[in-house]
Amino acid sequence: MGLPLSFEFFPPKTPEGAEKLRAVRQQLYTLKPEFCSVTYGAGGSTQQGTFDTVQAILSEGVDAASHFSCIGATRDSVRSQLGTLRAMGVRRLVALRGDLPSGYGLGGEFHYARDLVAFIREETGRDFHIEVAAYPEVHPQAKSPQADLQAYADKVKAGADSAITQYFFNSDAYFRFVDDAHRLGADVPVVPGIMPITSSSQLLRFSDACGAEIPRWIRLRLQAFGDDTASIRAFGLDVVTDLCDQLRNAGVPALHFYTMNQSAATLEIVRRLFT
Repeated sequence: MGLPLSFEFFPPKTPEGAEKLRAVRQQLYTLKPEFCSVTYGAGGSTQQGTFDTVQAILSEGVDAASHFSCIGATRDSVRSQLGTLRAMGVRRLVALRGDLPSGYGLGGEFHYARDLVAFIREETGRDFHIEVAAYPEVHPQAKSPQADLQAYADKVKAGADSAITQYFFNSDAYFRFVDDAHRLGADVPVVPGIMPITSSSQLLRFSDACGAEIPRWIRLRLQAFGDDTASIRAFGLDVVTDLCDQLRNAGVPALHFYTMNQSAATLEIVRRLFT
C-alpha cells in the first residue's frame, strides 16, 4: 500500500460495544495497520477498558499503542502502570497531559506532557516508542501559537519518537506546523490525524470542544445538507480523500485515522486512495 496507516479506537462501555468493536477491528485489519491506538478517559477514568482493549488488539496479532495521560497521577502510579503495560507486551505509548475529571483541582506530580515523556524515558529507557500530540491549529488552551509550538518542541526534546496531530481539514496548517517545529529543532516524524466526516452534528461538537477548525466552505456545505445523511457522507468522503491525497503527495510519513469505532468511512477513503 506504500503509506503506513494506523487507527484510533476508544474503549467500549458495554459487552455489545466490545463485540461491535471486535468486528470493526477485523475489517480494518485488512488494511494492514502499523498499529492501533486506544484512548484514555479524563483522569484515567477508562484505564481498565483501555488496557483491556489494548490487550485484545495484541492478542489479535496487531501492534497496539495505549494512550497514557498523566494529569492527577503520581510518579509511583505511572511507574506501576508502565510496568503493567510492559508486562502486557505494549511497546508503543501515546503520552498526553490529559484532561482532569470535572471538579478536580490540578493535582498530581506531572503538569505537562513533557514531564511524562521525560519520566517514561528515565524509567524505561528505549522500551517504548513514545508518540506525542501535535496541534497544527494551536491547542485550545495555549497562551499563544508560539507558546504552543514551544511546548511541542519541549515534548520532542524530552524524548518523543514521533507525533500524531489533532485532526484538521486545511493541509497548509499541517505543513506550516511541521516547518515551524523543524526550525525549533523538533524534527521527529509528524503523522497527520485524519477524521472521516460521517455526521455534521458530531463533527461540529467535537471541533468546538477540541479547537479543530472547520473551514467555512465545509461548514456551509454541511449546513446546507441538513438531515440528508447520504449527502453528508458522500461529501465527507470526497473532502477527506482529497485531503489525504494532498498529504500523501507531499510525502507525509503515515496517516492516522480517528475511526470513532466505525470502519466504513475509513475503509472507503483508503480504497479510493490506493486503488
